[in-house]
Amino acid sequence: MDKLAGLPLLPTTIVGSYPQPEWLIDREGLKSRLPPRVRARELWRIPEPMLADAQEAATLVAISDQKLAGIDIVGDGEMRRESYSNRLATALDGIDIDQPGTAIDRTGKANPVPRVAGPIRRRGPIEAQDARFLKERAGGWVKITLPGPFTMTQQAQNDHYPDDAAMAMAYAAAVNEEIHDLFAAGVDVVQLDEPYLQARPEQARGYAIEAIERALDGVKGITALHVCFGYAHVHQGAAKPKAYEFLAELDRSSVDIISIEAAQPRLDPAILAELPSKRIMYGVIDLNDPAVETPELVAERIREALPYVDAERLVIAPDCGMKYHPREVAFGKLKAMVDGAKIVRGELGG
Repeated sequence: MDKLAGLPLLPTTIVGSYPQPEWLIDREGLKSRLPPRVRARELWRIPEPMLADAQEAATLVAISDQKLAGIDIVGDGEMRRESYSNRLATALDGIDIDQPGTAIDRTGKANPVPRVAGPIRRRGPIEAQDARFLKERAGGWVKITLPGPFTMTQQAQNDHYPDDAAMAMAYAAAVNEEIHDLFAAGVDVVQLDEPYLQARPEQARGYAIEAIERALDGVKGITALHVCFGYAHVHQGAAKPKAYEFLAELDRSSVDIISIEAAQPRLDPAILAELPSKRIMYGVIDLNDPAVETPELVAERIREALPYVDAERLVIAPDCGMKYHPREVAFGKLKAMVDGAKIVRGELGG
């Protein structure tokens, strides 16, 4: 049975983040630093008593923009988060939030990170309320993202577990509980963000698949996993690789959809043959380029993948999260992406 039955050929989605409004968060402050791994409450412009309502209002804007652009699988835009990972990573038992640790970011710079001082356990649902809000307001197909266990392990200081593999399994157990609650709340797709699979492939080969499988234990809903070369804004000036170092390994995982970055690095689409059993969320929007793509350019990027993967296995998306872009640019890119997918869908008779 096709898990994406009911969606059009070449369905479209966002990867995760959408631009947060300037009235909600200090966008320049966000851009001036590495992505927060610990809490960064100083970035919010709204006082704590009113912050949740403001984040909810911003989520409605993100939902509205996606629906106006014609996105098929709508996300919440991660409006309530300072980064893709820190909200969940700092909400778990075993984390000393008062005395952070330090870890080397994928840029090679030290960054404050959660310090694991005791057993990692989830206290209760973290994103389930957000998931219900998204489903009720968006209707249709919706997706929520979570940081994956391998990436959270790389973004933590381990002061408790005998090794990082053991810590990853503890993170995975917490993520598993959260995934089950998200599907119970009505989400259609849950995506794990695992950019450090590419950043640290040797460590990933040691225990990442085992941790991902623990996170997905007993999960029946549609799952996705995002791997990228890093935010374009954070890695400005750095040439991105033309191929992934940890990709074929994911074909043996139970994840349904693998999300990869293809537009900015001009990825050789032949690499898609390494994932014969998976759907591919294919990045066709270059987030290093502030110019809005034309639908024709998007269509051409989609066509480049078709010799290597059937259209029925493609989901169309930007390369990565869009949080660092102006809202008008992000919306324009999403609209071009939707229109480009329609061009190719028409050519294929879908």
